[in-house]
Amino acid sequence: MYSRSITSLIKGLDEKEFSPLELTEQFLKRIKSLGNGLNAFISLDEEGAIAKAKDLKRNTNQPLSGIPIAHKDIFCTLGSKTSCGSKMLDNFISPYDATIVAKLKSAGAICLGKTNMDEFAMGSSNETSYYGPAKNPWNLDYVPGGSSGGSAAATAARLVPACTGSDTGGSIRQPAAYCGITGLKPTYGLVSRWGMIAFASSLDQAGPMANSAEDAAILLTAMSGYDDKDSTSYATAASIDYQAECLTPNKPLTVGIVDDFLTQDLDAQILKRFEETKQILSKLGANFESVQLPSAGLSTSAYYVIAPAECSSNLSRYDGVRYGHRCESPENLTDLYERSRSEGFGKEVKRRIMIGTYALSAGYYDAYYNKAQKIRRLIKNDFDQAFKKVDLILTPTTPTPAFKLGEKVTDPVSMYLNDIYTIPANLAGLPAISFPAGFSGNLPVGMQLIGPAFSESQLLKTVYYFQQETDWHQQIPEAFK
Repeated sequence: MYSRSITSLIKGLDEKEFSPLELTEQFLKRIKSLGNGLNAFISLDEEGAIAKAKDLKRNTNQPLSGIPIAHKDIFCTLGSKTSCGSKMLDNFISPYDATIVAKLKSAGAICLGKTNMDEFAMGSSNETSYYGPAKNPWNLDYVPGGSSGGSAAATAARLVPACTGSDTGGSIRQPAAYCGITGLKPTYGLVSRWGMIAFASSLDQAGPMANSAEDAAILLTAMSGYDDKDSTSYATAASIDYQAECLTPNKPLTVGIVDDFLTQDLDAQILKRFEETKQILSKLGANFESVQLPSAGLSTSAYYVIAPAECSSNLSRYDGVRYGHRCESPENLTDLYERSRSEGFGKEVKRRIMIGTYALSAGYYDAYYNKAQKIRRLIKNDFDQAFKKVDLILTPTTPTPAFKLGEKVTDPVSMYLNDIYTIPANLAGLPAISFPAGFSGNLPVGMQLIGPAFSESQLLKTVYYFQQETDWHQQIPEAFK
């Protein structure tokens, strides 16, 4: 059962080929027998999952009725530990469900547990987790990406059919690429952030991580929609069945290519997979046109001012810690750093607290934070101009395949550059999807499609048809077959 898609599992449940309990027990058994070396989970709710599965009667009005999933440990989950990968929240048991947790629960999904992640979602490799790094199921010596590394690893290893993730600068798409799965960052505001522990509130977005575009579409249908508890949530005229949209006839598209992204810094094998992806999309009726994103080269620099600044403000709300206030002078940063040490934060969180507080401090706000926000506006304008000419934009998801554990821990700049292709979509609030597009050696390669705001249907449909022509999304790491 573990190798089947969510669509196939739903059919099996409907035809009584197996019960929700049998399905749940199958995946729990895989997690316990195969998952220890992967470290993809922070906690399991075996008792709760089995109890729900025993009581569950398959309900066709609930699209995910009886389907096991897991949540990134950034989403508050009633009665369960919600740690955000941090020592600081190691003993926190959430008294409520995040909106997307409640939505997926209402859709009938059975939560097996919470997946590993970089501490407070600050990282690109899952190596900053208090619980140790998750590992890439294709090679346990390599990172799964971050910050949603546990979700990506668990999904790729078929320890669970799908997971939730969050994406602030690429934290769904980059690990999806490294682990060979499909990951979607929705338009900012399409999926509620209520109950998701914040990193950078103007950038954070929850989304689905699954083995195929169709499976991701099923999750997105259940997850998305207006939430009056989230002031940044968009009210939509009608709910969308994204799976049904995937199955409608495809239409010829004009796909934009950003030539500046295809530079000598791009791994040769990824460039080769990029050209092969273009050929497959061309077979499906796409034509290609060069587009310019002249401000995109500044996106990483702008992001690493804006995100730490918002991080500092958000962390000030946790346990009465006050890191987000405006400093009167840089000397006060020493005191802030010492207080961060006493709270048990890891090195990466401390680094971002320092950067963010500095950028927000008196005398530096205009020089750094305000200027970064202006660059953000220019990036959004560039996308607006590009989408007057093209329907979607195709890029690699990452400049290289996954790297070895420990390889970039002491080189934060090199680590940050792993998100060079993913960050622009976050700054512009646009939807983007990463999907498997082959291998470099034995490591997966992902490609990314970016679309205009609320173009999730077109993104998912395009990848769905791409996956009818390829089988990379069906590949399972050898150790987990």
